[in-house]
Amino acid sequence: MTAMTAMTVMTATTATTATIQSHRRPHVSTPPVEFPVTWAPRRTRAVLLPVCAVLVALFVVLAVLLPANWQLNDRIMMVASGVLFAAVGLMLARPRVSADAEGVTVVNFVRSRRLAWPEIVRVNFRQGDPWATLDLADGTSLAAVGIQSGVGKDRAIADARALRDLVEHHARA
Repeated sequence: MTAMTAMTVMTATTATTATIQSHRRPHVSTPPVEFPVTWAPRRTRAVLLPVCAVLVALFVVLAVLLPANWQLNDRIMMVASGVLFAAVGLMLARPRVSADAEGVTVVNFVRSRRLAWPEIVRVNFRQGDPWATLDLADGTSLAAVGIQSGVGKDRAIADARALRDLVEHHARA
């Protein structure tokens, strides 16, 4: 590589870095968080858990009140349908993000994943996103459904910032 080419590459890299840094938003710090902390859509849970209980009760009552010409297996399947619908509702109520001194636990609809602090590179919550995402050190990303805009835009932004601040704090430590 010639001296002129090296100088051009170095200048281009410096200009790109300066451009990226100049377009960053100023860091707005959130109050310190005490461990353990959990972020979850509480209103969603408050609605879904009673609805699931009512669904099971309703399907049991329907199974008992069915006409006499319905057989036992029909009644059992009616109760099983209520339990299945309630299970889906409970699955929708699962999402949460929990942080403690060792790392973060992300519980989404079906899966849970435990992450150590160094595994998390960045917390993203862009305008229009339904929930926060975590950029991971292995190059993948993970949805953090426990921090979602459905609970209110301001609340979700504050929760994402709090998690971001924790990730940045542990990156420096």
